[in-house]
Amino acid sequence: MSVGNEETGVIGAGLLVLAGAAAGDGNDDVAWVARKILSLRVFADAAGKMNLTVRDVGGSVLLVSQFTLCADLSRGNRPSFGGALDPAGARVLLEALADALKETVPVATGRFGASMLVELANEGPVTLWLDSRAKT
Repeated sequence: MSVGNEETGVIGAGLLVLAGAAAGDGNDDVAWVARKILSLRVFADAAGKMNLTVRDVGGSVLLVSQFTLCADLSRGNRPSFGGALDPAGARVLLEALADALKETVPVATGRFGASMLVELANEGPVTLWLDSRAKT
C-alpha cells in the first residue's frame, strides 16, 4: 500500500481488512470486530478445507480505513456518507482496532484520510463482510 510515492504498509500472506466506522460505533464494536477477524477460519488446512485462522498460518493484517463502506446507495446514484462516523471519531476507532489486532498478529496500515493505492494478490478469492451491528 502506498500514499503518493511512499510505501506505508506491506504484508505477505494474511488478510486485507477494509474497515469503516459508522455513526454509533464504539469500543464494543472494535473489540468484537478484532476478535472476529482473528478467529476467522478462512485459510486452508492440509486437507484443503477453510479451517485455519490468520494466527494459525503466521499471517499478518493489512488494515485500511475505508469510510466509503458506510455509503448509503438507496437513493439516486451519488453515495451519501451521512452514516459514517465523523473523521476524528473514526480515526480513534481504527487506531484502536489496529492496536487490538497487533496484540496477536503483525499489522500494517495506511494513512488515515489519505488517498491510498492498495495492491492485492487475492488467492481464492474469499471476500467476507463483517458488521458489528449483526453481532451475537
